[in-house]
Amino acid sequence: MTRKIESKIVAYKVKTKGQEEDTPAPAPEPKQDIEIMHDAIQRPEKLMGTTYKLKTPEHVSEHSLFITINDVILNEGTDHQVRRPFEIFINSKSLEHYQWIVALTRIISAVFRKGGDIAFLVDELRSVFDPKGGYWNKGKYVPSLIAEIGNVIEQHLMDIGMLKNPETDEHQKAFLDAKRAETGSKPIEDAPVNTGFPPSASLCNKCHNKAVVVKDGCQTCLNCGDSKCG
Repeated sequence: MTRKIESKIVAYKVKTKGQEEDTPAPAPEPKQDIEIMHDAIQRPEKLMGTTYKLKTPEHVSEHSLFITINDVILNEGTDHQVRRPFEIFINSKSLEHYQWIVALTRIISAVFRKGGDIAFLVDELRSVFDPKGGYWNKGKYVPSLIAEIGNVIEQHLMDIGMLKNPETDEHQKAFLDAKRAETGSKPIEDAPVNTGFPPSASLCNKCHNKAVVVKDGCQTCLNCGDSKCG
């Protein structure tokens, strides 16, 4: 078949006789828009949420706190479906902490809706220390009520897959068991509240348990394995 060339030739290719027609390249798949968390997302009429009951010693708060974190589902029904926190509410019968609780929940909710890496919230809240002193709750030292709220948020982020659940590997467990045996401390499972580690143990800045001892000239936490010597 003869065809008239009406435009300038910029390249050419010699085709031998009997050569099969070039197979056309498959059309690229349409790019799928992946929605990420941002503050312009409108609140849906219905959100999926989880409520956590936070019971503290009576000298901290006479009534329990109920922490509700609602999540939004992004890219629902696709391979990129994720669940992200959208807002947080804290309720209690006690009005003692009402003002700062309202302020805190509004700020945290705003950070949730900004998106991105929000894991820093956990570290910031857990680094708040009560000037009156912390308290023990379920065998774990808590430096403040704010820090315990941070622990709840951390647990929620792990539940929805935003944070990995830190697990001690077999080698680290063996190391910690050996350290406990050398110092005469008991495993946490067999120890009553406020015990299980040497009385002289100091507070661990990582797991907030009073379980740091000096062994071989190095400060080592018998609970989480954190060591100043690496």
